[in-house]
Amino acid sequence: MRRARGLTLDDVARRCSPPTTAQTIGRLEMGTRTVSVGWLNRIAGALGVDAQDLVAAGEVAELKVAAILGAGGAHAPKKNAIVVAHRAEDGQIGLVVGSSVGDYRAGDELWCDTLQPEDFARALNRDVLVPRPAGRFVCGRLINRDAERLQVLPLETGGRQQVISNPPWIAVASKLVRAL
Repeated sequence: MRRARGLTLDDVARRCSPPTTAQTIGRLEMGTRTVSVGWLNRIAGALGVDAQDLVAAGEVAELKVAAILGAGGAHAPKKNAIVVAHRAEDGQIGLVVGSSVGDYRAGDELWCDTLQPEDFARALNRDVLVPRPAGRFVCGRLINRDAERLQVLPLETGGRQQVISNPPWIAVASKLVRAL
């Protein structure tokens, strides 16, 4: 959970009430120090989650973030990032909204199902992420497809339609996770 939020051990330690040390958080995280209910509550408060979210209760997975979405479009993250997903399916990837665009707000997480070319029709009229060369992406609404090309409308108003030839895969948004 700490890594999914992009926090260091020191960040979590300082956010605890009362504050503690990064070494203590590290020991608790690695299991070399026993975690009490009190510690769970302190750390959960520092991370902005419920204590039960910190306790493995079944299958919990991490989705690799493929792109960051912002006003200038979608781009590859500068460093590895993950989003925490419960019961992730094979082939799912994450998309994090870095700044508000279209219907999405900064901080939103989109869980996306990757599709192979033969399944692209399943994504018509839905928001998709399409890979481009050199770690670039196009993100928008898939409005048309033919044997060789996809037509994608941008999420922001006033943007120009993009035509992408023969992408190896696309990812269709299947779940929006928004903090309230």
